[in-house]
Amino acid sequence: MVYSVTKYGAVGDGATNDAAAIQSAIDACNAAGGGRVVLEGGHTYYSSSIELKSNVELHLEQGALLKAHSDISTYFNPNGDDASVAAVSGAKAVDRPVAKPAYTFIHAKDADNFSITGQGAVDGNVYAFMKRASRYYFNGDFYPRPTMVYVEHCNHISFHDVTLQNSPFWTLHPAGCNDVLISNIRVLNPLDCTNSDGIDPDHSTNVRIIGCHVQCADDCICLKTTAGNNEYGPTKNVIISNCTLTSTSAAIKIGTEGVADFENILVDNCIITGTNRGLSIQIRDGGCVRNVSFSNIMIETRRFAECWWGCAEPIVMTTHDRNANTHSGSIENVRFFNVTCKGENGVFLSGNEENHIKNVLFENVDVCLEATSKWERGMYDLRPIPPEKEGMLHQKSAAMFLRWVDGVTVRNSTLGFAGEDRSDFAQALLTQNCTNVQTMGLTAEAAAPEYQSIELG
Repeated sequence: MVYSVTKYGAVGDGATNDAAAIQSAIDACNAAGGGRVVLEGGHTYYSSSIELKSNVELHLEQGALLKAHSDISTYFNPNGDDASVAAVSGAKAVDRPVAKPAYTFIHAKDADNFSITGQGAVDGNVYAFMKRASRYYFNGDFYPRPTMVYVEHCNHISFHDVTLQNSPFWTLHPAGCNDVLISNIRVLNPLDCTNSDGIDPDHSTNVRIIGCHVQCADDCICLKTTAGNNEYGPTKNVIISNCTLTSTSAAIKIGTEGVADFENILVDNCIITGTNRGLSIQIRDGGCVRNVSFSNIMIETRRFAECWWGCAEPIVMTTHDRNANTHSGSIENVRFFNVTCKGENGVFLSGNEENHIKNVLFENVDVCLEATSKWERGMYDLRPIPPEKEGMLHQKSAAMFLRWVDGVTVRNSTLGFAGEDRSDFAQALLTQNCTNVQTMGLTAEAAAPEYQSIELG
């Protein structure tokens, strides 16, 4: 059965609040056992929160725009209070475990077998909730800002073809879900509006993110295990493939919110461009990361303003304690195959004295550093770390810098530099406090004759 929202009273003039009409169509479709709820093309449906339900396909035809209402008091609040993310400091929210979203535009809970499809677009009305904080970014005019699509404890759900754009906070956030298929969607958020993550699987299993294009400020695709949803267990069995990604933070990230484990993650056939960080694993809580594979990936990074986390590292893995009372989990069994990195910083792996990263393989990985932007170089970004510690590690960049890592193999790879300005660059391979480092078929060239190409320690 097809349920047209206009037959339930939707006006689609971009000014009338069509939420009640859209919800009526969804409710009728669900009550009848399922079907397709259609937003016809050529209209803008201005709407407060709507709730997805089991066995309902929400379909946006070509030219249909579902636009979020600017008045947050008309939104659904699953908590019944204002619990949400922490206050803002710089371009990133202060990083601590967060509660469930306080306000959502499209939401669902305990619903199965639903989908959002079509060639239309969902628009989060970002500038209704943002203000310019500096010349480099917009920030929230208040907290909480609404999550655009938040679905909790739902199974066998799909998101196909649709465009999700202008989100004021996280864009697509499945939490505690199983069997999630996200395919051929576009996420188009401004690159200077903070915290607008693209896709954030959280405590979710059997997730496939395939053929998507994501452009956003903050992380494009970020696997999380947040404190607010900790009843749902680990994030595991995730495939990310055939995606194109651009971000002022990380293109693909695991963490930083990680109170439960991450395991069995496969990332393949992706292109990352114009991004502050490429592949990032940041562990600050007790959750552990194991069995991760990155393959057939092209990465191009560049520096952005210091307010954004990252210093153009194409690959970064860190496990640092969030604070004196929260000790970070382990990272082990991570593999990189056929990865090309070009940017303003090198690969950076950093465990800590009590917690070493273990068992990492780089095979057919090519890294070339070249200065291309106006921003300061010669540093690595350690944030988030406790406030009493220095967030930036100031030293000239190696093409690959490893510290507190046990069991590293670099095979059939190339590490080097390009361009005339190499003043912020140093060794090809630098290790500190590492054990069992093996290189085979490695081509390595230092940035200048005064540096050793390979310096192991």
